[in-house]
Amino acid sequence: MTPDLRGSAVTGFALHAPERGKVEAIPETVIEIDDLGAIATVHRPGDPGHAAAQRAALTLPAGTILLPGLVDLHIHAPQYPQLGTALDLPLEEWLENYTFPLEARYADTEFADRVYRALVADLLACGTTTAVYYATIHDAATCRLADICIEAGQRAFVGRVAMDHPEMCPDHYRDASAEAAIAGTRAVIDHIRAHPGNPGARVRPMITPRFIPSCTDELLAGLGELARETGVAVQTHASEGDWEHAHVLARHGMTGTASLDRFGLLPPGSVIAHGCHMSAEDMTLLARREAAVAHCPWSNAYFGGAVFPLRRALGLGVRVGLGSDISGGPLASLLDTARLALAAARMLEAGTDAGLPPGERSRHGAARIDAVTAFFLATAGGGEALGLPVGRFAPGQRFDALLVDPAAPQGMLRLWEPPEATDPARLLERLLHGTARANIAASFVDGRRVAPVAA
Repeated sequence: MTPDLRGSAVTGFALHAPERGKVEAIPETVIEIDDLGAIATVHRPGDPGHAAAQRAALTLPAGTILLPGLVDLHIHAPQYPQLGTALDLPLEEWLENYTFPLEARYADTEFADRVYRALVADLLACGTTTAVYYATIHDAATCRLADICIEAGQRAFVGRVAMDHPEMCPDHYRDASAEAAIAGTRAVIDHIRAHPGNPGARVRPMITPRFIPSCTDELLAGLGELARETGVAVQTHASEGDWEHAHVLARHGMTGTASLDRFGLLPPGSVIAHGCHMSAEDMTLLARREAAVAHCPWSNAYFGGAVFPLRRALGLGVRVGLGSDISGGPLASLLDTARLALAAARMLEAGTDAGLPPGERSRHGAARIDAVTAFFLATAGGGEALGLPVGRFAPGQRFDALLVDPAAPQGMLRLWEPPEATDPARLLERLLHGTARANIAASFVDGRRVAPVAA
C-alpha cells in the first residue's frame, strides 16, 4: 500500500465508535483525504456519488478492517527500559529505588535517543497514533523526544518533568530550584513550537509538574502562571493512591484536584492521571474546567489501592480516556489497557470478597462498561480529552487510522465470518480482545503511513 494517502481516497470496511455506547460499521465506505491529512468526505453505500468515488479510490486489501488510531493519554517515556519489571514496591519506594535512578540516566542524550526511538516506533506499530508523554527533568533529552515524534510522524504531547521539592526528590534527580524548572519548561515549549518540521503543531508541549508531592508550592504557582501565559495544557497525577492522596490532604488541606485548581493547573485540555480516590466534587470540578482523567487500570492495580470509578466519572460529565502508564503499567499496547478497563469495571461492580454474599461484595452498583465504551475511550474519547479531531471517520477529523488484518499469520485474531456479516458490536469486541501487534498491517497519521516504515 502507498505510504501516503493524502490527496487520495480509500475504500473498504471501516468500523468506529463515534459516540460513547455507539458502534458503526461501514462496509464499502469511501474516505476521501485532503492534501493535509484531514478527512474531506465519507461516502457510504447508497449515498449519491458513492459508486463513482469507489471506482476512483484505492481498495484496501480484502478482509482487512479500518479502525481509528489509538490515543494513549499517559506514558512515562523514560521508563520504557523497565517495562514489565520493578513493580514489587509501593509507589513511593518504587520511585526511589527504581524509577528515579533510571530517569536520571537521561542526562545522557545518546541513551535518551536510543530509548525514545525504540519507544515511538514500537507504539506506532501497536497502533498508538496519538501519545501523551512525560519525559524527564532534562531539557535536551525532552527536546529530543519531541524531535523523534516529529520525525516519526506520531501525534504527540511532550512534557518536560518539573520536580524541585528537596524533601521528596533525591539529590541526584531534581530541579535545582523552582526557577530552573520553570525556565526549563519554557525552553522546551519554545523548542517544540518553533520546530521547523512541526508547522501544523502535530507535536505539542505540555506543562508537567510530576505530582504535588515532588513540587514546592513555589513551583506549582509558577507553572500555573506559565500555563496562563502560554496557553499550554497541563499533565500530572492526582489521587493515584493512598500515600499520595493523603500527602496532599495533609499538606494543603484539600484534595489533589482542588489544589491543582487553586494553582491554575487545570486549564482546558489538561490530563490528570489516575484519580482513583477522587471525590464527586473533584470530578465535577474537572468537568467544569474541561480537563480529563487518564484512566490507567494497569498501574492502578499495582499502585492505586482502589479501582477508578469510571462510570461514575462519565456520569458526572468528566472527559475520560485511557493511559497505558508505561511503566507503572507493564504493557505498552493501549488495547491491553482497554481490556483491563473492562475487567476492572466488572470487578468494581461485582466485588471481590467471596466471603460476602453477592449483594454485599460491592457498594458501587452498576459499574461495568462494554467493549464499545472501552474502544470509544481508546479512540474518540481520548481525542475529546485532548481537544483533538481524532478517533472518528467523519469529515473534519484527521485521518489517523489502523489497518487490521485478521488473517495475519503471526496474529491471534480469527474471524469466522466476513466482517460485514457480523454484528458490529460483537465484531468490535472481538477486535478489541484479539488484535495483536502482528495484526496491525499499517498505522496512519494525517494520511501518512507511519508503521511499518517504508523501506
